[in-house]
Amino acid sequence: MSKIKKQIDTKLVKSINKNVRSSTRKLNPILKSIVGKKVDIAIRDLTFSDKRISKDIKKTISSAVANAENNYQYDIDKLVVKEAYCGKQVVMKRFRARAKGRAAEIMKPYSNLTIILTEKEKQTEKHGTKS
Repeated sequence: MSKIKKQIDTKLVKSINKNVRSSTRKLNPILKSIVGKKVDIAIRDLTFSDKRISKDIKKTISSAVANAENNYQYDIDKLVVKEAYCGKQVVMKRFRARAKGRAAEIMKPYSNLTIILTEKEKQTEKHGTKS
């Protein structure tokens, strides 16, 4: 078996926020809405979002921007959200008393949040014929 060499993209910047107090089901629609956007537009959208968890997502993006600026000396204006995804973490289980001596369980899920930024370079236009 031959070893597969991974090609490392040097333009990627990552920020991970662990133990976010929200379910992945609530995080995913917000994360899908910011993928592909410039960082300043994504932060603006999250600022005016009604969702409670958007503040934590905004903090994670700000952390990734700080990593890009401090560690790699990237230009903030060229940064774009390449990937944004979340995964499951622990689930706190609580119980609530119900009628007739029964109990109903309450699940309090946590999530891991990962934001990956990349520096967008200007694309050169190719002139050609329509095909």
